[in-house]
Amino acid sequence: MVTIREKRPGYWEVRAFVGRDERGKPIQVSRVLRGTKRDAKRLAAQLSLVPASRSGEQVNVAELLELWYEHAAPSWAPSTLRDQRTRIRAINKDAIASAKLAKLTVADVDRWHARLQRCGVREGSVRNQHQALRAALSLAQRWGWVTTNVVAIARLKARKTTPRGSLTSEEVRRALKVIDGLVEAAEVERAASVALRLAAVTGARRSELAALRWADLDHGRLTIDSSISVLRRATQPGGRPTLRDDPTKTGNRRIVTLDERTLDAVEALRDHVGAECTWLLAVGERPVSPDRISAWWRRARDLAGIAPTWRLHDLRHWAATTSIASGHDVRTVADRLGHADPSMTLRVYAHAVEGADASLAALPEDPCAESDCSGGAAPWTCDKRDSRGTRTRRPRRMPGSSPRAMSSYASDLEIPSMLLASPTLTTTGLDERTDISAPSGRGTSASKRNGQK
Repeated sequence: MVTIREKRPGYWEVRAFVGRDERGKPIQVSRVLRGTKRDAKRLAAQLSLVPASRSGEQVNVAELLELWYEHAAPSWAPSTLRDQRTRIRAINKDAIASAKLAKLTVADVDRWHARLQRCGVREGSVRNQHQALRAALSLAQRWGWVTTNVVAIARLKARKTTPRGSLTSEEVRRALKVIDGLVEAAEVERAASVALRLAAVTGARRSELAALRWADLDHGRLTIDSSISVLRRATQPGGRPTLRDDPTKTGNRRIVTLDERTLDAVEALRDHVGAECTWLLAVGERPVSPDRISAWWRRARDLAGIAPTWRLHDLRHWAATTSIASGHDVRTVADRLGHADPSMTLRVYAHAVEGADASLAALPEDPCAESDCSGGAAPWTCDKRDSRGTRTRRPRRMPGSSPRAMSSYASDLEIPSMLLASPTLTTTGLDERTDISAPSGRGTSASKRNGQK
């Protein structure tokens, strides 16, 4: 509870209730500042977040973890709540839990890592506990209890990671064909086909697919701004899980463009379910459970002969990998996937970026060498020398790089990739977007290009 009153013109008193002491008495913090009412409201928000009776000398690690859990829990999904509670219990079993924040050092954190490794704790578990304690110390640093986050300075053992592979376009095509057949045979709900196609085209998470409403679709553009969390799974056959509508994982809102084929499938589903239904992938009158979408994928995957190691989430990886390998910039792909930071996209899909970069290795060291100019496979064609005796070059179109050839590849795939459905690009096919594949400045005179520089 916070109260604000103006003591005299330009001077404001802010009083905030920040909790209770060890005897149960309320604790209030009062500040007087000079400024506007907006400044007073900003100070009130800060006072309401910081328990002023606490400090780094009074709070130990175990108490900080509980405060951090209470502070962050409202924004977490149920699965995150369970995971973080498990990590807190694991940290509290170690002697580091009793250390006071003001006396906690980087050496203490390093010794804690060493104790966990000697006890046989797996590397992934050590990393998860480290990240939980690091987040808690970041909160303490923001509250002013510590000046340095020693957990962030401590280094974990470097791990070797191999990038997870990606589904092939042939496998994705087979899975979508199988689910279409199951829908036609009435073995699964009609929404199953649309759900898997949207997962492949938009790269949306399964919880985001379950939260889609018909109101989110507007002239081929789909708004993704919420997700469905499973609070409690069905305990009996035929029972209903308890679901909750939450924000997306990153809390942001994004708009993705659908291609014509996917849009036709969505509109056909609308005609089937009727206008009175609220949820796009409804099962009855309720939104579909994310677990049910995963079950649709597993059935289509097994019948299509795809390895059981591939999850529904791998459709999201396939969409991102295909998009980056096709030449789209990471910023656009990150926006479409809903990543808060493009660096996340780079870390997860670095192998796709490396694959797109491999084509540059075909360029010779000296594109204008006489031996290269005479060869038919050279990517550069040398023209006559200009008035100053300098040899000029113009790019040669490589085989298969024409808009018609790329459009033919997309039609053979039969799955509209993110290359054909970008928020900033049209979705009618590359043969109608020659500006994408054409060299920069094509169709303009040299004088115009020089004037634009």
